[in-house]
Parts: sequence; C-alpha cells; structure tokens
Amino acid sequence: MKILIYGVGGIGSFIGSFLKRTNFDLTFIARGMRFQSLKSNGLSLSSSLGDLYSKDIKIKTTLEVGEKYDVIVNTVKLYDFDYVLGEIKTKISGNYILLPFQNGIYAEEKIKEKIGLDRTYGAVAQISVYLDHNQLVRHVGRLATFFVGSYEMKKKLKLIKFCKECQKVGLDIRYKENIKEKIWEKFIFLSAYSGITTLTKKTIGEIFEDKMLKEKFILAMNETYILSKSFNVHFDNDPVEFWLSKIEKMPYDMTSSMFLDYKKKKKLELDWLSGFIVFNSKKKKTKAVVHQEIVEKICSAK
Repeated sequence: MKILIYGVGGIGSFIGSFLKRTNFDLTFIARGMRFQSLKSNGLSLSSSLGDLYSKDIKIKTTLEVGEKYDVIVNTVKLYDFDYVLGEIKTKISGNYILLPFQNGIYAEEKIKEKIGLDRTYGAVAQISVYLDHNQLVRHVGRLATFFVGSYEMKKKLKLIKFCKECQKVGLDIRYKENIKEKIWEKFIFLSAYSGITTLTKKTIGEIFEDKMLKEKFILAMNETYILSKSFNVHFDNDPVEFWLSKIEKMPYDMTSSMFLDYKKKKKLELDWLSGFIVFNSKKKKTKAVVHQEIVEKICSAK
C-alpha cells in the first residue's frame, strides 16, 4: 500500500513513526521548520509505549499532479484543511481513502460536500501528543487509540486491511462501522472543553469545582448533543453522562490545546469548534447560548 501522511505534527508524527515499521510505501508532507528538521534529523517519538526513531524518511513540501495513494492520513489544523482538501482533490488521482484526523466534524462534512458521501471517511484520535520546541514528538500517558470508518456505514475492505496491518506493528487503529457516532461523541466533549478552558483560562479541575462553570460546561455539551440529532446521529447511551463520568477521572490541571494556542497568541480553531455549532444551530434552529458566548468573548479578547 502507498500511504501519505499530510501534516507531521503530534498525531501525524505518532502514526508515521509506527507506520515506518510496516512494509507500506510511506510519504510525508510538511513545511517550514518542521520540514527542515525532518529532512535533516529524521522522525523521533518519545512514548511510554516505546521510543521510535526513523532517520531516513520520504518527505516533501507539496503534492504533484497525478500522484496516487491508497490511504491519505490528513492531520493538518482545521484552518488549513480547506486548502489541503483542495490540493488533494485536484492533484491526487485514483480511488484513495482520505482519513481526516481533525477536531470536530467540519472535515468530514466538507469531504462529503466536495468529494461525495461514498468516498467520505471519518477518523477519531484518542491521544495526547505534541511537538516540543526541539521538534521531538512527545506522547503523554499510554492512551493511543484511533478509530476510522466509512460515513456510509459500509464495510470497506481496503481500510479494514490497513487497520490490521497497523495493529501488527502496535499502532491501535480500529475499524468502526458507526464512525459518525464516535466523531460526535468526541466533539460533544471537545467543543465544550476547548471553548470553556479558553474562555475562563481555567483547567478542567478548576472548572468542575466551580458550580456555575460546571453547569455552563454541561450546558455546552448538551448544546452539541442536541445539534448532533439534527445530523441524524443516534447514541445508544447519553454521551453527556458518559463524559461526566470520564471527567471525574481526568487530571485536575488538564487544559485544552486551544487554550495553549491562545496563550501563545497562535491561530485558533474556534471557528470550526464553537463557531461550527453556532452556525449550524442557527440553520437547524437549535440553541447554542453557551457556544455563542464562547465565540463572542474569545473573539473580543483576542
């Protein structure tokens, strides 16, 4: 199989480090400082699951017209997603599988619009991993589980084979038939978590020990949950209750990557998280009071 990893930050680097252990024909795309580092020094991963290093990797800065890949792993930030999707659509030929490991559901919905439902796949990453100032990829904890699947809920044999080959080298990518539910399950938490940690400048522990902030967080999750129903997503169990039980076990000082980006004055994914909920709640005629507050107050503070 020919595999392309577009975006070699935390998640792209983690997946790529393990895929280097397979027999896949693997190519990376990165730009700027990250490209230079990978070209000169190779790919390094520090993880409790085992440190990995690959000196020689096939890496470039852009796609060429007519390239073919079996699977494309897209891990760029949401604010770069439209450009990358356009480049993939116009330059790559053949029946490729595009796996969008972005936060939220914007990426999958945009792929459905631009490429078609029959070629839309979902992807969810459950991992804490980041790129440090020395260009070393650091995996925090031991959780590193990835879910992929077809939006049509049809078995895709090529993707199932890809998952099985990944699992042989210790990369836990699982094929899930109802991937849409998994994406929304994560989005229900992430939209509230990213927005409220950034809005309040507080950790998850500080938020949940404050009665008013806890209620606001729960309301934000419920706003996203209600919106999910208008996208024909059905849960067997209440996802908000699921997350409340998870939050109880989260580290007190845990905070979101969006808040860290906010502190560093970097570009934020706000428009694609709370902004997506506000925009679509208006279209679907559901309420998004908390997410509206998140968007307005963060935007005014920037």
